[in-house]
Amino acid sequence: MQVGNNKVVSLHYRLQIDNAEGELVEETFGSEPLVFMYGAGQMIPDFEKNLEGKAAGDDFAFGIESQNAYGEYNPEAIVKLPLETFNMNGKTATEWMEKGMTIPMADANGNRLTGVVQDITEDGVVMDFNHPMAGQNLYFTGKIESVREATPEELAHGHVHGEGGVEH
Repeated sequence: MQVGNNKVVSLHYRLQIDNAEGELVEETFGSEPLVFMYGAGQMIPDFEKNLEGKAAGDDFAFGIESQNAYGEYNPEAIVKLPLETFNMNGKTATEWMEKGMTIPMADANGNRLTGVVQDITEDGVVMDFNHPMAGQNLYFTGKIESVREATPEELAHGHVHGEGGVEH
C-alpha cells in the first residue's frame, strides 16, 4: 500500500536544519514513530507531498524551504504587550515570568498563539510570536514503517485512533 489520501502513515524521521550535515532538531528513531493521517491537514503540505507514493520499508530524504515550512521570520511578529496583560492569580508578570518562557495566548479573535518572552521592561513584555522554526530550511531523512487505510471513524474524526493516535 502506498502513502496517499486517507492513509494512516507511521514513520521514523530525523529533522535537521538545511541539509544532512545540519544541526539536528529532532528525531524519532529509538522512540515512538510519528503516526498521522495523510491529507488531514496535520502536517506541512510539502512534507506530505514528498512522501506521496512511498510504501512501508521505503527510505526518504528531502528538503523543504522555509517559506514552504513554517514561513519566513517576521520581525513584525515581535510585539510589546502591556505588563497588565500578564497579571495572573494576583501576581504581576515580573513576579512569575522570565526571558525565554513560552506562553500560550490568544489574539483578539480567539486564535491561539504561542509566544516566547524576549524581554521584560518596566512598562511591558516583548513577545516573539514567530514559530520557533520560522526562517529555517528543513531537511528530513527517515523510513516509512507502515501504511494502512484509515478507518471510517478516523476519517469522520479527521485523526488517527489507537496506537500513535488519539484514544477516545
